[in-house]
Amino acid sequence: MIRRAVPLIVALVVCGLFGWTLYFLYNKSREKPVVFATQSAEARTIIEKTVAAGAIVPRREVTIKARVSGVVEKLHVEPGQYVKAGDPIAKIKIIPDVVNLNAAEARLSAARISLKTSETEHRRIKELVGQRLVGQSEFARVDLEYNLAKQELKAAGDNLQLVKEGAIRGSGKVSNLVQSTVEGMVLEVPVKEGASVIETNNFNEGTTIAAVADMNDMIFQGTVDESEVGKLEQGMPATISIGAIDDKKFAGTLEYISPKGIAKDGTIEFEVRAKLDLGRGTFIRANYSANADVILDRRDRVLSLNESLIQFEKGQAFVEVETRPQEFEKRPLQLGLSDGIYVEVKSGIDPSAKIKVTNSLANGAKH
Repeated sequence: MIRRAVPLIVALVVCGLFGWTLYFLYNKSREKPVVFATQSAEARTIIEKTVAAGAIVPRREVTIKARVSGVVEKLHVEPGQYVKAGDPIAKIKIIPDVVNLNAAEARLSAARISLKTSETEHRRIKELVGQRLVGQSEFARVDLEYNLAKQELKAAGDNLQLVKEGAIRGSGKVSNLVQSTVEGMVLEVPVKEGASVIETNNFNEGTTIAAVADMNDMIFQGTVDESEVGKLEQGMPATISIGAIDDKKFAGTLEYISPKGIAKDGTIEFEVRAKLDLGRGTFIRANYSANADVILDRRDRVLSLNESLIQFEKGQAFVEVETRPQEFEKRPLQLGLSDGIYVEVKSGIDPSAKIKVTNSLANGAKH
């Protein structure tokens, strides 16, 4: 009896496994119904803006140049120091030019000879005037020549001293002392003591001794692409983000748009400048990299949609709105302002409309 039952049990088990396998394969082959997620429009503030990349710079930065050529003998300032107009920046030791030095020495020698001759003539005429042998007019002429000779000697001596030292003792005329021309903070001193410098002249702009700027008046200076510059106008508000200061943004106002573009990396860019409102007690270092978001237009609390939900057909924007569970119909839309992510919806739907999300699966859930 047991021997007969064992084959029957085995046959039943095999049939059961075969049947379960067929059922499993059948269920697996059936496609699961696609359930689309939905979203609704909501009230948002849409801001259209363009971004200008640039840096924070002082409105007025002045470079102090050397007025004589020579070697930097002494530096009186260092970066970060505050100076007033007229404060000494550096002292330059003049290395006389051989030609100029020779000419100055020759002029001094000639002046001495001329003065000695004039002095002898002056003494002789003065004696003759005392003897009434020469009139006063002749004496006046000789006296004038004598005084001019003395003045020429002094001028020749001062000129030689200027050539040698760059200064005239006791006169206050110092050409080798570099002074600040404005009040502000010293931003940089690109020369060192002992470095050679070249004077400013008609053929050379001269060596920069220091750069001084008013750090209380900072502006944003950057560039925008030619495709955006036509949308800008002076007076537009801007929000300025400084790379080194992550937790704070500054308000600004666009005050300059360049009338001429500059070619850069195959594109045309236009320079823009914006006034920066730092507030009291805020110190910003020069040349911080920054971005300015210039607000072109805005709509406050308007019905808006994510642009990824919007489809286009023959130039007409539309969305698919749920009429029954998982049944949708097309609704044409009239769109308004866009910020690149969300777009204003002027007409076509209301906040209660459930809009089909065409680019993702909801896995049986609705939003």
